Amino acid sequence: MFDPIVAFFQRGFTAIGRGIGLAVAWLLWPFVALGNWYRARSWIIKGPIGLVLLGLILFYGYFIWQTQAWTNFNPDYVDRYKVAERKVPAGSPVSGPGTTTPGQPNVGATGDRAAAGGSSGEADTTEALAMAQLPAGTVCQTSAIVDVAADLIDFNVNQNAWISSMLLYKLGLFGLDWDDTPWLDNKASFQRGINQAIRRTSVELVDSLGRVRGTSGINNDLQSARGNIQFDEETWYFGVNPFGPKTPTPSFYRAAMRDFRKFNVSLGKCEAIFDGRSDNMVEFLDRIANDLGNTSAIIRERSEFHNGGWFDTRADDRFWFAFGQLYGYYGILSAAGADFENVVAQRGLTPIWTETIRQLRAALNIQPLIISNGREDGWIMPTHLATMGFYILRVRSNLVEMRDILAR
Repeated sequence: MFDPIVAFFQRGFTAIGRGIGLAVAWLLWPFVALGNWYRARSWIIKGPIGLVLLGLILFYGYFIWQTQAWTNFNPDYVDRYKVAERKVPAGSPVSGPGTTTPGQPNVGATGDRAAAGGSSGEADTTEALAMAQLPAGTVCQTSAIVDVAADLIDFNVNQNAWISSMLLYKLGLFGLDWDDTPWLDNKASFQRGINQAIRRTSVELVDSLGRVRGTSGINNDLQSARGNIQFDEETWYFGVNPFGPKTPTPSFYRAAMRDFRKFNVSLGKCEAIFDGRSDNMVEFLDRIANDLGNTSAIIRERSEFHNGGWFDTRADDRFWFAFGQLYGYYGILSAAGADFENVVAQRGLTPIWTETIRQLRAALNIQPLIISNGREDGWIMPTHLATMGFYILRVRSNLVEMRDILAR
């Protein structure tokens, strides 16, 4: 009774197996033909070809390893900075003859303009003179923001290889950009997201935080760091536009890291300025909120118009860029809470600041093995992009609220 049904399924599975076998044979026949040709040649020909093939295998093996091994990746990396133990704002004396006691107004390079008293111009002048007149031997608090920025660069280009400028990444998969494939591009997108957070921070350090507005020049170390970190992300040792040898991207980023560390050394000697006033903090938060808003818009566009589930090959690029950006801002904003400690405390921002940091950390728990850009009302494929966008909007909303509180 059931024999015809069983025979039907047997024929079906046999046909499927035969089809798979033919497809595999069709894909492998060029390699089989080359193998047969290679075995028939003498060692004079086999030797050089074998060495070239071995070199290619090692070359690709190293590239694949670097794209998959995320050395020292740690969502809790902020813990090592012990920002909660910093009780003095960046740029203020912490030891020596110029040290202030708790409760006294800050006469260093930080402090709320309203606490300093007088007009903005008078406050700037007072702070600049105070920095110039600190007694010899005074030690000032370094900037946690600068520490984190330098360490994130170190993580990107020293502890890990900078993927975007590696030769095989630039060549792509048979000429197809790796970003257009589902493979080997997640780490590159993650690194670029971190780099975006560092770039935004470097601009604010140069324009406002690292100088007393209106009364001091731009800090040379921060200026150099900003120029180096803004360098393009894809330069290898050689290029065609213009044609010739070049300095690769990681070298510029390492120079930026050294510039940041040099600034903090000067700040620790009270020879540089960190102007941590509330209006500077407003501007800093506003710029970060705008940066996250731009990323949110990119994610929304991808999620709304290209929701192909697991088959959207660009969803992983968007996801890991946003993840890297939040990874970077998690450290930078945690550090900002210490550098602007007096402003956060005086303006009652501690609860919302703590919640913002908690949300940033929660976003880093989203680490799916495969990124899916499913429909928001779908029930088969997840929608990881929409989930990441939700966290970005929560963080941005808190930043905007804190900015509004400070601007009152």
